[in-house]
Amino acid sequence: MFGDMMGMMGKLKETQQKVEETKERLNTVLVDEETSDGLLKITLTANREIKTISISDQLLEDREQLEDYLILTINKAIAKATKVNETELAAVAKEGMPNIPGLDLFK
Repeated sequence: MFGDMMGMMGKLKETQQKVEETKERLNTVLVDEETSDGLLKITLTANREIKTISISDQLLEDREQLEDYLILTINKAIAKATKVNETELAAVAKEGMPNIPGLDLFK
């Protein structure tokens, strides 16, 4: 019984390490989003850190439109990055979960 418990603890620790490695790797996964007219482009990491914002000169002439575009495009980019982040971390966590009776309800 204790051997099983120690094995599970080891597996959990290994999974935690893999999750941390995945989080680090997600810093290098880039997600791009742009407006339909291509006037604003945003790149961020899968960990939701903005890397670049590219704004067309045309948008610089209309502050209100620029602000609207920034809000919409950043939110879309964050949603995309969040999906990538959650999918990657869930895969690592699921792969490393020990087979504990009763937890199969959560798969």
